[in-house]
Amino acid sequence: MRAPLEIHFYHDAVCCWCFNISARLRRLAGEFDLDIRHRTFVLQASRAEMAARWGRPEQARATILGHWATCRAASDHPERIDIAAMRRAGFDYPHGWNAALACKAAERLGGQAAHWDMFDRVQTAHLSEARNIADPAVLADLAREVGLNAQAFEEASAAAEVAGAVDRDRRQAWMLGIRSIPALILQPTGTRLENGSIEELRAQIRASAGLIPHY
Repeated sequence: MRAPLEIHFYHDAVCCWCFNISARLRRLAGEFDLDIRHRTFVLQASRAEMAARWGRPEQARATILGHWATCRAASDHPERIDIAAMRRAGFDYPHGWNAALACKAAERLGGQAAHWDMFDRVQTAHLSEARNIADPAVLADLAREVGLNAQAFEEASAAAEVAGAVDRDRRQAWMLGIRSIPALILQPTGTRLENGSIEELRAQIRASAGLIPHY
């Protein structure tokens, strides 16, 4: 019996391109026998890192929303990316550290499936609902929405081991030469899939292991 094709998905909850790829991977996981492993790669982990990368908060918002527009044009569901709502939002554009902690906390409680559910819910809150996903209270609400126990989630989010897991993923990504996300890495070969449309990803997955869809 053939083992599932293992793909490590490096992502940041604030990344619009990751939003597109996650939805495509969901569909492909229904077609192929895939083992998706989620790896957090926080591009900016604090307000200071945001300022160093993007400048003042208003500059950060304007530049990043320009990227959202490009991403929206390439999306399978552009209506889910609400640029106008994020432009009006009354908070600084968020960094991804707290959201990564939330996803790793979900993983600690429910494994990779819970990580993926939390990641997708956080991204929807960010890109579709213009909620502040750097706010721990928002993240706690989202955790409850995906079925996680509130107290267990709070404890896991504050655990040193969870922060360490986020940091390890980030360092591992740098060691692998990952400088942009989303990054899809086949294991054990370390081959990187090229980001693209669902048709392009489907072709790469099929070619990678001689797979045929099981639908």
